[in-house]
Amino acid sequence: MFDEQLERIELLIHSGKFDIAQKEIFDLIKENADEPYLYYLLSNIYCQKEKYDEADKMIDKSISLYPDAGFYFYFKACIKLVSEKYSEVEPLLKTAISLNPEVADFRAKLAQYKLLKKEYETALNIANEALSLEPENILALNTRSTALMKLGRKDESFATIEGALRENPENSFTHSNYGWNLLEKGNHKKSLEHFREALKFDPNNQHAQAGMVEALKSHNIVYKGYLKYAFFMQNLSGRNQWAFIIGFYILQKLLSGIANSSPTLQPYLMPVVFLLAIFAFSTWVISPISNLLFRINPYGKYLLDADEIRSSTFVGISFVIFILGLVTYFITKNDNFLVVAGFGFVMMVPLGSMFSISRYKNAPLYIAVAIGILGLLAVFTSFSNNTPFNIFTGLFFISFVAYQWIANYLMIKRSNI
Repeated sequence: MFDEQLERIELLIHSGKFDIAQKEIFDLIKENADEPYLYYLLSNIYCQKEKYDEADKMIDKSISLYPDAGFYFYFKACIKLVSEKYSEVEPLLKTAISLNPEVADFRAKLAQYKLLKKEYETALNIANEALSLEPENILALNTRSTALMKLGRKDESFATIEGALRENPENSFTHSNYGWNLLEKGNHKKSLEHFREALKFDPNNQHAQAGMVEALKSHNIVYKGYLKYAFFMQNLSGRNQWAFIIGFYILQKLLSGIANSSPTLQPYLMPVVFLLAIFAFSTWVISPISNLLFRINPYGKYLLDADEIRSSTFVGISFVIFILGLVTYFITKNDNFLVVAGFGFVMMVPLGSMFSISRYKNAPLYIAVAIGILGLLAVFTSFSNNTPFNIFTGLFFISFVAYQWIANYLMIKRSNI
């Protein structure tokens, strides 16, 4: 009878009927208060509801009742991973492995964690350990494939993930992972096939939805080039990301300084400096601008999330303000309209990244609003006092420069656990 009740509760959880399942668990706990699995089921429900503190408390109850079960430490590590408390993940997984060294899933999860930390060689070795215990383990196969891809071992990577598909050809996660690996190698057409398959088996697979958006946008050669740069930056460690950004900035300033001090070299260096500046600016705005264009696609609006749609709209409005300000300046020769054009141009950067660069979701939004207020004050002061270069213009420009460094910090922190 008890086992049948557990099966019913598991089915309710799988169906997303959390409230009913929760009530039945509490009813069972009244007569089985020392059953650790019941607290795990509650923890599972809380975790899926994104109530991570409650989930943590429940799995702790399971651990206190059955401290020799590696699975409960494993699940606690999963909670820490999704709640972004990364420092606690590895010790919990190692405890699970020490308690039950024969369980491949625990090593596969540790390999996945190492992959997220960009420790690709370590991730590969641990995934291989998991596969030695369970050759068909899907998470280990996927992790091994991605680690090999990051290490530049393309053929082995694809052979591994094709093996995973042979084991389970209807696994949405594997198709999605294969699609991203293909996309990283520039094969956006074939990646689309696997994203479609992933969504066929799981229409709610957000990883596949995001991949399909990127693959469709990669039909544009400019965006395809940007995506190569994005993958390149993503695969670097946090320290190397900073080294690239600072090195790029120093190179741009160095070339600009040489050009300004050498009239002979200026005609050759200034175009290079200009192209570097355009490249740097484009990395901020190309994604929301491409999203704006992507919305013309009849399926685009269904693939973009609400934040991507809002961001692309704001960037589009900023671009229109920039063009109108520039055109009006050339017609009227009124320098105040240069401030309008500058406002539209500058605001494309914070508006294009305000929903996507930080674990602290609202921080970039508040910063973007603050920069926007400074910009509007600069425009108002320019026209009211006929002073294009006023204190607010200066503060607006300084905030724009500062934002780029702050945003880089937040993005690097987000992409490195």
